[in-house]
Amino acid sequence: MTFSPLELTLLLLGSAVLGVVAFRMMHLPPMLGYLTVGILIGPHALGLAEQSETTHGLAEFGVVFLMFSIGLEFSLPKLKAMRSIVFGLGLAQVVLTIIATMIFGWVLATQLPAHLQISWQASFALGGALAMSSTAIVVKMLTERLELESEHGRKIIGILLFQDLAVVPLLILIPSLGERPEALAETLGWASLKAVVVLALLFVVGHKVTRGWFTIVVKRRSQELFMLNLLLVVMAAAWITERAGLSLALGAFVAGMLISETEFRHQVEEDIKPFRDVLLGLFFITIGMLLNLRMVLENWWLVLLLLLLPVVMKFALIAGLAKLFGSSDGVSMRTGLALAQAGEFGFVLLNLAADHHLMDSYVVQVVLASMVLSMLLAPFIIAQSDRIVMKFSSNEWMMQSLALTKIASRTMKNNKHVLVCGFGRSGQSLATLLSEEKIDYHALDLDPERVQVAQTAGAHVSYGDAARRESLVAAGIYRASAVVITYADTRSALKVLHQVHELTPTLPVIVRSHDDTDLDKLKKAGAAEVVPELMEGSLMLASHALVMLGVPLRRVVHRVQAAREERYASLRGYFHGMSDVEEEADLERLHTVTLTGNAGSIGRTLGSLDVESSGAEVASIRRGMGGVEVNDDTVLQAGDVVVVRGVAEAVSRAEQRLLR
Repeated sequence: MTFSPLELTLLLLGSAVLGVVAFRMMHLPPMLGYLTVGILIGPHALGLAEQSETTHGLAEFGVVFLMFSIGLEFSLPKLKAMRSIVFGLGLAQVVLTIIATMIFGWVLATQLPAHLQISWQASFALGGALAMSSTAIVVKMLTERLELESEHGRKIIGILLFQDLAVVPLLILIPSLGERPEALAETLGWASLKAVVVLALLFVVGHKVTRGWFTIVVKRRSQELFMLNLLLVVMAAAWITERAGLSLALGAFVAGMLISETEFRHQVEEDIKPFRDVLLGLFFITIGMLLNLRMVLENWWLVLLLLLLPVVMKFALIAGLAKLFGSSDGVSMRTGLALAQAGEFGFVLLNLAADHHLMDSYVVQVVLASMVLSMLLAPFIIAQSDRIVMKFSSNEWMMQSLALTKIASRTMKNNKHVLVCGFGRSGQSLATLLSEEKIDYHALDLDPERVQVAQTAGAHVSYGDAARRESLVAAGIYRASAVVITYADTRSALKVLHQVHELTPTLPVIVRSHDDTDLDKLKKAGAAEVVPELMEGSLMLASHALVMLGVPLRRVVHRVQAAREERYASLRGYFHGMSDVEEEADLERLHTVTLTGNAGSIGRTLGSLDVESSGAEVASIRRGMGGVEVNDDTVLQAGDVVVVRGVAEAVSRAEQRLLR
């Protein structure tokens, strides 16, 4: 079908919305939804859209903003702290994957039909594409499983960092491989020289210019101007590298690195995220559109072979390298399982190789299909990684038993102690106060480096997952007097509450939360007390202010205690403004409804209106210069200002009920 650029863009956006909704409902990464939608609407399936200048342009913009956001992550201190993993394990993984792919291509060259044989240049490009893993899928899964700070989590992040960094030289090398063999050395040398000169100019000149210019823009205090300036910097850097014969993505990456060294990095990261996510989604749709389903079905055996071989090879290679770098069998296998799939940059490199005619279109199709399928399988492989490791690693049970034994040996003499879940800043502050009161405690934390340093300093902490029943039992939960969850993560807190409630239903659990959004949910799950840090911060600020203003300390303490006893009811919800994040739709807010002369609730009582059935509640009523007592018998009058409390949808329903 033929569409105008606007119609094609609308089709892509509408399809993207449907795909993301469907995959979100299945708790799968949106990226997979974009790929699936692209396959369905592409020219090889339903035929609703085809590759055009519009789709090509959108895809390029998606890659540009992806590389820019990756550049923002590359701070020198971060790379220095993880240098042994990034430049040791990560470098070995990428280089050996490329070498293994080239050897495999050379061995099979004599065994395959002519249309499947590939040159060493194509093997190199293919190896670079297969060396990549999906940062978006892996990081999302690790975050949900609370494994980012675990030993295998750090190794995975380190390897992903080097993979992202390795894209930069590959973006320079792959286009050069398309030149004539006799001119290859000259082309590579010229490309490298141009890259060095352009990058040197961007880093030397760009660093000073960027910081100074952003400072001038920020002083104007205009969000619109800041956003325009940000887009200008990204696109200008991309244009410079493209004009130098390099790639758009390389310039965007450099722009990200330049801004990462400034104090504006975090603001830029938040502002660019909507553009990046939308354009990157459209990029993945265009990737899905490339897939020829008929060709895949006709050559299903080859697609399956190219799915299994790279996944098994990458798993074995990464697990072996992790073992060689000193990891246990369990950590090595988990690292390999998480990174065995293909990645988003693999598509970028594969497209680049195809554009420079390094591979036959048939080879591109079957490789593309195998990469898409491996990414579809990735969430399920990572979710089952624990079971897989337990089944195939003979000493994993022994290692876990040893870890539990260490926890048990440290807590064996404890009785009536406090079990602290999480040993971050809040956990350590709590431990200090407990020690000063001569109260025993023992903490569980998943950051091995933090645990090791704290143990050396004499802290009572062990490496362990508080959401696991075995860890809680080893830490002496049956002898504990209380459990305190010190990190503000509702999902993890609910897991811990479930385990504690099953083991010792009467043991009090104190939970920290970010705000009051999940207070009732945590209370229902069995928390004895929930401490919302935003509410407590507000209480402490108000109490100090009241004391400074001369209010008696006893009255201040009484007010604070009353607010806590009523579960912060008088403090819950607040009036939202333009600066508040609109996506926080589940956060309680206050909203005013003015009853004009034609409002349907005038002359009726609050009880007859039944506002509570809408999910909101009436917090207060202002009449004239004063307030009115709120109860079921209160009769509403024209001109009353009713303050409603609830989440966005509930507040909207309550307003309709009051006005109509």
